[in-house]
Amino acid sequence: MIVGVPKEIKRDEYRVALLPVGVEELTRAGHQVLVEPGAGIGSGLADELYEAHGATLVTDVGELFARADMIVKVKEPLEAEWPRLRPGQIVFTYFHFAADRRLTEAILASRSTAVAYETLRDDQGRLPLLTPMSEVAGRMSIQEGAKYLERPQMGRGILLGGVPGVAPAHIVILGGGVVGANAAKVAAGFGASIALLDVNMDRLRYLDDVMPPNVDCLFSDRHTIREQLRRADLVIGSVLIPGAKAPRLLERDDLKLMQPGSVIIDVAIDQGGCVATSRPTTHSEPTFIVDHVLHYCVTNMPGAVGRTSTYALCNVTLPWVLQIAKRGLLPAAASLKPIARAINTCDGHVTNRAVAETFGLEFDPRFEV
Repeated sequence: MIVGVPKEIKRDEYRVALLPVGVEELTRAGHQVLVEPGAGIGSGLADELYEAHGATLVTDVGELFARADMIVKVKEPLEAEWPRLRPGQIVFTYFHFAADRRLTEAILASRSTAVAYETLRDDQGRLPLLTPMSEVAGRMSIQEGAKYLERPQMGRGILLGGVPGVAPAHIVILGGGVVGANAAKVAAGFGASIALLDVNMDRLRYLDDVMPPNVDCLFSDRHTIREQLRRADLVIGSVLIPGAKAPRLLERDDLKLMQPGSVIIDVAIDQGGCVATSRPTTHSEPTFIVDHVLHYCVTNMPGAVGRTSTYALCNVTLPWVLQIAKRGLLPAAASLKPIARAINTCDGHVTNRAVAETFGLEFDPRFEV
C-alpha cells in the first residue's frame, strides 16, 4: 500500500501524523510512504529523518494525494484538500463530523472512506486514539485557564492556588472522562478548589477514590451546575458523546450567574461545544468575550504542543495504520471491530449512526458491530 503523509494546513497546527519510526515500520513491511516536505518541522522532525528511514519526499501535495492509497493525517481535511480526495481512497485522521455538516457532505461527495480516530472504539468501550489527545487537552485546559484568568488577559486576576490568607480559584469541570480527570489532577496540583461533575455514578465513585481532597466529585444536573457557576472562576467543558455532537450544558442566560472576568475553556468545541455561546477559535486568536465572560474555544488545543502531542498520538495510531496497510481496509474491518467502528463514511454513504442522526442522513449499517 502507498501511504501519504501531507503537511497539516490547519492554522497553528504543528503535529504530524507519522513519526520516522512509523515510516521505517511501514517500509520494512513492504509499503511505500510519501511525505510532504516540512510535514514534521512543527514537531521538531526534519525531512532528512524521514528520508533516512525510507520515506519518499513529494513536493507536490497534489501528486502525494493522487498516488496515496491511504492518507494519514492529524486534523480533518480542509476545504483546499477536498478536491484532492478520490473514490475509494482511505483517509485516516480526526474528523469530528458531527460539528461540521459541510465537511461531512464534502467527504460523502468525494466517495473517499473516512476512518475517524475519534470513533475507533475497543471492546471495552475505550477510545484509544482519542485518549492521548484528551489527556493533553485536559492538562492544557488548566494551563490555559491559569493564563487567561490573569488580568492583562481580561481575566479576573485570580491565582489558581491562591496564597496564605487568600482563597484559591474555584474551578468547575463538566465531565469526568479523560479530559476532565486530567484537568482535575493538574488543577489539584496547583492547589485550586475543584468541583468535578458527571452523570455516571460509578465514574464519580472511582474519581472520588483517586482524586485528592481538594476535588469534590458531584452529580451533574441543572441545579448543581447553576450553583457551581455562581462560585466559578474557571469552567472546563469536557463532555463527549463519541461521534455525536456534544450536549449543550450551559445556555447564554447561565453566563449571568458567573462573575465578570471568569473564564470558560470549552474543550468539547471539536464536537460542537457544550456551551451555547462557544464558537471555534485558533491559537492565534484564542479568546472572545460574551457577557463579560472570557471564552477559550480552540479546536486543536494539542496542536500547540506539537512535539508532545505528535509522539503521544503516533504511539497509538501506528499499530492501526500497520493493520490497515497490511490487510486492506475492508478485510481489516472484518476481523478487527475497532477499525469497523472507526469507518464513518464509505463510498458516499454514512456508516456511523451518530453522524447520520446528527444531520438526518441515511445510515448505512454495513460496519456496525
